[in-house]
Amino acid sequence: MSERVFRDRRDAGRGLAGLLEHYRDRDDVVVLGLPRGGIPVAYEVAAALDAPLDVFLARKLGVPGREELAMGAIASGGVLVLNEDVVAGLDISSETIREVAERESRELMRREEAYREGRPMPEVSGKTVILVDDGLATGSSMRAAVLAQRRLEPARIVVAVPAAPSSTCAELELEVDEVVCAMTPSPFFAVGASYWDFTQTTDEEVRDLLRAAARAPTGGAGKAGPSSEVAVIRMSAAFVDEGVPPEETLFGLVGDARMVLIGEASHGTHEFYAARAEMTRRLIERRGFCGVAVDADWPDAYRVNRYVRGRSDDVTAEEALRGFERFPAWMWRNSVVLDFVGWLRERNDRVGDEPRKAGFYGLDLYGLRRSAQEVVSYLERVDPEAAARARERYSCFDHVGGGDDGQSYAFAAAFGAGESREREVVAQLVDLQRRAPEYARRDGILAEDELFYAERNAITVQAAERYYRTMFGGRVTSWNMRDSHMVDTLEALAAHLGRLRGEPAKIVVWAHNSHLGDARATEFGAMGQFNVGQLVRERYPGNCRLIGLTTYTGTVTAADDWDAPADRRVVRPALPNSVEALLHQVGSKEFLLWFDLAPPAAEALRAARLERAIGVVYRPETERQSHYLHARTGDEFDAVIYLDETRALEPLERTARWERGEAPETYPFAV
Repeated sequence: MSERVFRDRRDAGRGLAGLLEHYRDRDDVVVLGLPRGGIPVAYEVAAALDAPLDVFLARKLGVPGREELAMGAIASGGVLVLNEDVVAGLDISSETIREVAERESRELMRREEAYREGRPMPEVSGKTVILVDDGLATGSSMRAAVLAQRRLEPARIVVAVPAAPSSTCAELELEVDEVVCAMTPSPFFAVGASYWDFTQTTDEEVRDLLRAAARAPTGGAGKAGPSSEVAVIRMSAAFVDEGVPPEETLFGLVGDARMVLIGEASHGTHEFYAARAEMTRRLIERRGFCGVAVDADWPDAYRVNRYVRGRSDDVTAEEALRGFERFPAWMWRNSVVLDFVGWLRERNDRVGDEPRKAGFYGLDLYGLRRSAQEVVSYLERVDPEAAARARERYSCFDHVGGGDDGQSYAFAAAFGAGESREREVVAQLVDLQRRAPEYARRDGILAEDELFYAERNAITVQAAERYYRTMFGGRVTSWNMRDSHMVDTLEALAAHLGRLRGEPAKIVVWAHNSHLGDARATEFGAMGQFNVGQLVRERYPGNCRLIGLTTYTGTVTAADDWDAPADRRVVRPALPNSVEALLHQVGSKEFLLWFDLAPPAAEALRAARLERAIGVVYRPETERQSHYLHARTGDEFDAVIYLDETRALEPLERTARWERGEAPETYPFAV
């Protein structure tokens, strides 16, 4: 599938408008679209801001024979802008520039007459002018438009586009008062790469949109508005009780899927945890699901797995959860997970038959040293000589220092202060796998299970070493490495459990929406980032379900920085033009949208909108930059569960600071 974000230019305009809300309902704002492609975008922006729309002409000057490459641009008012680097690099003569400029000037005049249809240019002196295009590459046409507008003495010039390279945005920020760009893909290939439909806009379409805008009584372009979308969603909304659908709805949604991924819009919301725990109980009891895989470290979660299967020295569920010591401990040491783990142990004791017991597993790779220790511990029980070799190989990590389980190693590797330990960890994995058949023959199912645990620990050490080496090298590389590891672990777990049970294993996955919603339907996909949801859809086509959970406002357990204490913080009401704000307008406390049964709602939510994502850190003072991305929710998930107001997840260690919470007066300030 493509990694495009916007359906078409109109969709991009609606997404862009959400970033311009601070200009809404002001009588000093004029929206000017650059034809032709910029007009459909500008039409939606003007509609949302309730501002007048008009056209402003600018034309790219293409290099002869390579017209897609801009050597400059011209704009209304006789403005000429040249890209000196292109002109000098290709040794383009003044005569060539003049010939191209004259030809493009004639086309510019033709369009001026065709589009404006006798209407005068809008008065912009002393006003805020928002210049809109469907995207920027070099920005030559936009620079020409900016220069021409400067001559008309507006009070403020704003450039607004759905997509552009970050370098072009940075250059334009030096020339205008504000640059608003919905997304900056990296690497940037072309404007059209951000769109599903980038069909060329016709002259007739431009005229129709400008005429419609001129007829709008308030000066805006007139809105299909959210009201029709709200009505569609309201009719499609299905009942849930505390976020949990009735069994017939849940089982119908899940069908015969082997992988059910249930997300969360934050790592600290009680209702998200409680709803997915209850859904998972029902899937285990009634639909034969045999495992819960979570975005936690493999060895810490396996301690819980041993407990729920009756194999550990831990006496209580709380003891089993004590392995979760690393920040953020509250993600797993909380009241909901405690209850779920207790239930899972009771259920497994009731079932009795070992292959029919359901397990609890971690998919993540942060626990480098912990996984290394578990490999050594396993080998000490089955092969002391091999344990000595493993201890020697893994001792390379002891020299890095620090107790952060990988952060110090990442820093040292990134800045040349340490050598890669890849050779040692690969050698250890190969050694373990070579001797695996011998180890597995010893004690039946239990031996096979413990061998699988040890082998995944060795693989986790290898993956974690590579991950930490790339941590400071770029978000996309390290993110992709981490999510690939999680899906590889999930796939290996499904194969292992399937062998033990003698039938295909069915697993529920718990993780953040950013991991479980298909990345191809988000702006991160356009940057080359993939995730668990995308990979599972690709590896289990038609045999998986992606369910997202989200909320509008309430409280959340989160820190204000990494490794900081947990706080009970106020979640600000969702930003306008976000999917959460749209769902809030439905007026229901909670509901489910199952997109296969509600095609109109799916279509309404295929428009690119802001979507909120709160992790373990919540920074409301930078809400838009820190916690929102553009996404097509109708493509990202198979279903979405919405809860209008939610409360903070309760950590097992409830400090005075958490109990005190954050005063509600801290919002709603502007962000």
